[in-house]
Amino acid sequence: MSQADYFNLMPHDKRDPNPFLAIYLDQSIPFNEEAKAAYLKDCSSKSRQFLLPVLRPLARLLIVLFQIYKILVPKAFTSSRALHRVLYWGMKTFVSPDANYMILRHFYLGSEVLQFIRDNVPGVQVEMNPLKPTNLKPVKDDLFLVHDLNLYNFVINLNREIREKQIEVTKQNRLNFDAITSDPIPIEPMPKRWTNFLDLTTAIECFTPVYQLFLTDNDFWRATNSLQLDETIGILASKIIGNNDRLALINNKHPMVPLTTLRAGFRLVLHGLATEQMHALLVELKHKQQAS
Repeated sequence: MSQADYFNLMPHDKRDPNPFLAIYLDQSIPFNEEAKAAYLKDCSSKSRQFLLPVLRPLARLLIVLFQIYKILVPKAFTSSRALHRVLYWGMKTFVSPDANYMILRHFYLGSEVLQFIRDNVPGVQVEMNPLKPTNLKPVKDDLFLVHDLNLYNFVINLNREIREKQIEVTKQNRLNFDAITSDPIPIEPMPKRWTNFLDLTTAIECFTPVYQLFLTDNDFWRATNSLQLDETIGILASKIIGNNDRLALINNKHPMVPLTTLRAGFRLVLHGLATEQMHALLVELKHKQQAS
């Protein structure tokens, strides 16, 4: 049974309607059907309902304590290698299959969205470093950190070329969709033991202070501030496709107003959803262009 069948086959009780079924059936938000089902199924888990309200304030308290620790001991032990091995172990051991699936999709889709923008700004030659993991092993190779660096380097290199070559990002009459995958992404089955119970939001909230602990204060701030670039990527894409009516759902707003690290976990979930929605919109436009 596919992920979508979980909701497609769900009975509808008019006296007790399922809120996640309503959101799944709603078509106003562009979203891959399988990913949408996986995410909403994950949202309806007992972990998110009962554990998240308890663990979220504890995780945010740890962020505050670790910030104080970094101030007092600025040269404390840090290691991206150790961090990513802890993340890999945590994802393999505790995170639910649906949550791991959504995390790996994010790297895959994010790389495709950046390449789509590069391919549709004529005259630029920005070197890309696509991340397309299909299982958890690449996490050990600094996957999360490289993802953040890719985003910053893309924005910097793209805009430098635009400035130097005096290029204007404008609507393209025929879009280049070579970067956009419309077929199912070949992500392998995720670990499914009894310990794999943490939903996506709870897992991210728990991993955020771990991320902070193992990184330098500068690296952690850079990582959290990268979430503010959602609006930047959305605006670039909207200029290229000539339509910005789907940008209202981007919640990590003005890139010139960096937020504190305290709500980084919640904002990271919004970042993932923004990427899913943007990619789904591009797939939709690709199919329309092919049909015409």
